[in-house]
Amino acid sequence: MLLKTLLLKTVLRGFAACTFIAVCGASAAVEPGFQALFDGKTLTGWKLVGGHGPGYVIEDGKIVSPADGGGNLFTEKEYANFVLRFEFLLTPAANNGIGIRAPYEGDAAYKGMEIQILDDSDVAYKGKIRPEQYHGSVYDVIPARTGYRKPLGQWNEEEIVADGRRITVKLNGITILDASLDMVREPGVLEHHPGLARSSGHIGFLGHGSRVEFRNVRIKELP
Repeated sequence: MLLKTLLLKTVLRGFAACTFIAVCGASAAVEPGFQALFDGKTLTGWKLVGGHGPGYVIEDGKIVSPADGGGNLFTEKEYANFVLRFEFLLTPAANNGIGIRAPYEGDAAYKGMEIQILDDSDVAYKGKIRPEQYHGSVYDVIPARTGYRKPLGQWNEEEIVADGRRITVKLNGITILDASLDMVREPGVLEHHPGLARSSGHIGFLGHGSRVEFRNVRIKELP
């Protein structure tokens, strides 16, 4: 009887722990030093700018940019140097982006910077995009390495590090971009992208009318 009681208590404790993780997964999975940017239930701490249709919606603990929605969903807080981690799920030909050091006003890809989120393997883009428009690139400025996204239907893990003038992007554990913004010296590019000179700004999802899902969004600020 004593053994059965101990086993029952162990099972109940395990069930309670699993329930806590299921309900509070958005915060329970955050690594030491990181802070969740999304609580899994609301868009508290976020601001929609130039939204389309429903903008962004929450589904099963995920931030979703639906095909009939999108726009720019920015953090209310500004960030300078940071490590941003998140997971994303693409649909065929999906196009989105992560705005960094961006203002609310203007096109974040130019007034700030955009790290491209794109199903660049889709036939819709074959022969139509430049290297600096592929997934993980500093959009229209610095190209990323390709070939490290998982097949459609599988979640990808991404990390973006902005540390001073250095931008690093890891996709599924592989570094696909590691560059200093100071390497960009072409007058035309610098004129077209004044955001390259910004040292801080908002972080945001930049939806372009295709379905992309995000989850486990967390950040660690750097000195």
